[in-house]
Amino acid sequence: MLAIDFGANGEVVIAGRLDASQCPAAQTFLDRVEGPVTMDCSKLEYISSAGLGVLLKTLKRLKKDGGSLRLVGASRHLCDIFQLSGLDKVFEIERAPE
Repeated sequence: MLAIDFGANGEVVIAGRLDASQCPAAQTFLDRVEGPVTMDCSKLEYISSAGLGVLLKTLKRLKKDGGSLRLVGASRHLCDIFQLSGLDKVFEIERAPE
């Protein structure tokens, strides 16, 4: 299950599992965000390659319009996934304190 919504400070809060079955709902939500976006990933338990694609598509769209996508609160596991895929060079990622 995936939950994605705006947090109290305007950040995007994502929680649960971003896998292929949840990607359409996540993409629909993220297609509405604009400008510099901060995404709180502290409750994101899992991300599949399809989920990485959703974030990459969103980042490309935002950058095209002068925006950005910053991921904060990423777990060690999530950071490892981004590193192994090479996307740690593409995204601005702030790791969660341990």
